[in-house]
Amino acid sequence: MAKAVWKNQTIAESDAVVEVEGNLYFPLDAVRREFLEPSERTTRCPWKGEARYYHIVVGDDCNVDAAWFYPDPKPAASNIKDHVAFWRGVAVER
Repeated sequence: MAKAVWKNQTIAESDAVVEVEGNLYFPLDAVRREFLEPSERTTRCPWKGEARYYHIVVGDDCNVDAAWFYPDPKPAASNIKDHVAFWRGVAVER
């Protein structure tokens, strides 16, 4: 079971993660969306497409742009559609 934890809160938990470039992508239905707030940030990967971000908010603490996803990934990355990955101090472990 893979988990993503920040500030002692489990943000996501699943056995169905997908690993890409060392990052674990959690299925959207395994993510506790009450901890996510949409961000305006976007980035572009040449082979995955455009990424969008979420801030993670736990209590009064906000981890800016700490989660990302590809809403419409390119064909080579179709396996991460409807998945979310984490960074910036979010502990992700299998």
